[in-house]
Amino acid sequence: MHIPEYGRHFQKMVDHAVSIEDREKRNQIAQAIISVMGNMQPHLRDVPDFQHKLWDQLFIMSDFQLEVDSPYPIPSKELLAQRPDPLDYPQNHPKYRFYGNNIKRMIDVAISWDKGDMRSGLEYAIANHMKKCYLNWNKDTVEDTAIFAHLKELSDGAIDLANGETTLTESGQFLKNRVQKSNRSVGKKGKHNNRGKKRHNN
Repeated sequence: MHIPEYGRHFQKMVDHAVSIEDREKRNQIAQAIISVMGNMQPHLRDVPDFQHKLWDQLFIMSDFQLEVDSPYPIPSKELLAQRPDPLDYPQNHPKYRFYGNNIKRMIDVAISWDKGDMRSGLEYAIANHMKKCYLNWNKDTVEDTAIFAHLKELSDGAIDLANGETTLTESGQFLKNRVQKSNRSVGKKGKHNNRGKKRHNN
C-alpha cells in the first residue's frame, strides 16, 4: 500500500477507480473517494490546501495511474520523489554547540558595529553569556581565558578580549544563581502538590 493509514480496503477502492474505462464514471468515483477521505480526517478541514492534499494522496495511492479531471495540478511521480534541498540551519562550530545559535548572531552584530563603548559593552555581554552557557553545560568552573579563546575563534579573530583587563562574572555566582532557581522551582512544585490537602491536628 502506498499510504497505509487509509487501509487495504481503501486501496482497493482506488485500484477499482483506476480500472474503470468510462472517464465520466471514473471522475464520479474519484470525487466519492475524496469525500470519504475528507470525512476520515475532519480535524484537518480548516487546514489550508486540505483538498489539494487529498487529491495528491489519491494520485499517490493510484501510483499516478488514475486519469481524472482534478481541480488541482496533477503531481508527477518524479516531482514527489525529489528530495527537498537541505535547509541552511544556523550552526556554531561543532565544538561549541552548548553556546546556542543566537551567540553567533550576537557576535555578527557586534562585529558590524564601530569600535567604541557600545561595541565593547556588547562584546563583554556576549562573553559573559557564553560563560553562563558553558557552566550550564554541566561544568563546575571555566577560566575566562577559555571563553575569550572561544569568542575569538567564533568571531574569526574580530573580537579578542584576552588583554588581561577584562574580567567576567565569577563562575560561583552563575552556579549560585542556578541553584537558587532550581530551589525555587522545587519549592513551587511542593506548594502545588500540597494544595487541596487537609491538615490533620494530632
